[in-house]
Amino acid sequence: MLALPKNVWILTLGLSLMMSCSSLVVFIGGIIGTKLAPTAELSTLPVAAIIVGTALFTVPATLLMKRLGRRTAFLIVFSASIGLSMFAAYSVQIGSFYLFCLSLLLLGISVASLNQFRFAAMESVKGDLVPIAASTVLLGGIAAAFIGPEIALAGKPLLQTEYVGSFILLGGLFAAGLLTVSFYKNTEQVEADNSNNGRSLGLIIRQPVFLVAVASAAVGYAIMSFIMTATPVSMHVMDGHSLESTKWVIQSHIVAMFLPSLVSGYIIRKIGNIKMILVGILAYSICISVAYSGHGIGYYWWALLLLGIGWNFLFIGGTTLLPASYEENERFKVQALNDFIIFGTQAFSALSAGFIVHALGWEMLLLVSVPFLLLPIITIFVERKAARNRAT
Repeated sequence: MLALPKNVWILTLGLSLMMSCSSLVVFIGGIIGTKLAPTAELSTLPVAAIIVGTALFTVPATLLMKRLGRRTAFLIVFSASIGLSMFAAYSVQIGSFYLFCLSLLLLGISVASLNQFRFAAMESVKGDLVPIAASTVLLGGIAAAFIGPEIALAGKPLLQTEYVGSFILLGGLFAAGLLTVSFYKNTEQVEADNSNNGRSLGLIIRQPVFLVAVASAAVGYAIMSFIMTATPVSMHVMDGHSLESTKWVIQSHIVAMFLPSLVSGYIIRKIGNIKMILVGILAYSICISVAYSGHGIGYYWWALLLLGIGWNFLFIGGTTLLPASYEENERFKVQALNDFIIFGTQAFSALSAGFIVHALGWEMLLLVSVPFLLLPIITIFVERKAARNRAT
């Protein structure tokens, strides 16, 4: 790890500050939504809004980086995010549910740009260091798991209206992250021929390896978001567990999402992407079984822990497999499509979570997740069959 270039460590530190936006919104978005929403079914709409925003801004953010370079695009986006944090604070101050949702929708551009950090890190290294660089950057999420919920709680009583101060503090984090990312240097990688965009997306997406990469990351994100978004509502609002206990479960979950990054890069080098993805699916299966077993804090904690580990294996496995599907001059458009699919499915799952947990209950929400675990398994079967056919 110490052999990694400075760019990777800058991105890791920047991620720890800026991803705190996501952990803050996951923790208090549904709680604020419960207070402001016109109906209980819309309580998780603020959390879903930032995920929808991520999906909407994924392609524009990627194209902005292609046009201006990653460093300039990062600086522009995160400067804007400071102002958007103040907009969120204002919307909570005046008690406007729909303005609050709009502010989080717009903050999706910062998350969309953050999701490019892993590609920026992978482009800063070569060869066997690629999976290690991707997993190292995600380690920043461990710090974000604590920073976001802690500033949410610290900001809650800061001003007369609860949680207004939380978003003001978030603006300060974006300012610190902006300073950090200003030290990032664009890599020397230049597309081989700017006039040649490579193969059509139709040809690229028909590749079995592309399908495995996208299905693994998309299903990993969708199920994680589906269960995670509903957890604070189920735990705190419906089951009556304390806000502190809910915070602990969410923090533990986010740590579990990123802590495996210490070893996941090495695991890929040892067992390969496909086996790592399968281990992630196994972790999700156990997670759902544990969560279905009871409503005590321990059940929530263990389930969300396994949910985080499963996400890490599926997401990093899919992310590091994706470059096998494209050439250098195709990377921006394939990365944009990949992230649009991932965060589009995540947005749909987050939007569905609030309605399903209120209308059908926690257990039914878990059962709805099960069939989707089959999708990456099917794509792996197709990819293995195609590999055997090529070998004969």
